[in-house]
Amino acid sequence: MGYWIIDILPEQVPAGDAGQYFRMEKFFLEPPQMEVIAGKFSRLLIKLNCYEDILVSLDGETWSSNPSPEDLSLCMETAWQERKQLSVRLVHSDGLITFSGDDHYMTFYRPEAGILSLIRQLATSEGLFVWEAPAR
Repeated sequence: MGYWIIDILPEQVPAGDAGQYFRMEKFFLEPPQMEVIAGKFSRLLIKLNCYEDILVSLDGETWSSNPSPEDLSLCMETAWQERKQLSVRLVHSDGLITFSGDDHYMTFYRPEAGILSLIRQLATSEGLFVWEAPAR
């Protein structure tokens, strides 16, 4: 099974598309738009933590178990402001969600069917989309 994207867009933009993807990307990566997106990602993860134990790291070495909603939100804010990677390990389902501070999406690796279904519902509640990344 591949990986999935949790995004502000409903599907991947085709390569070489005549649209304005790069202008859109630049627009959404700046405040206040990125603050709104980071808030949606934070709320999704906070809600997910009601169903799944999580471990959170900003450096890949130090992990925080089930951080408070405020701390998780602060980690997300730090990731996008400092252009760091936030990693969220799903303890029971062995999944991994990453967010790179210079992207407008999160990546979900090793999703089990049940947790993927839940994440789709949580993403919808935040106005986000979940789609499978095409095989390379």
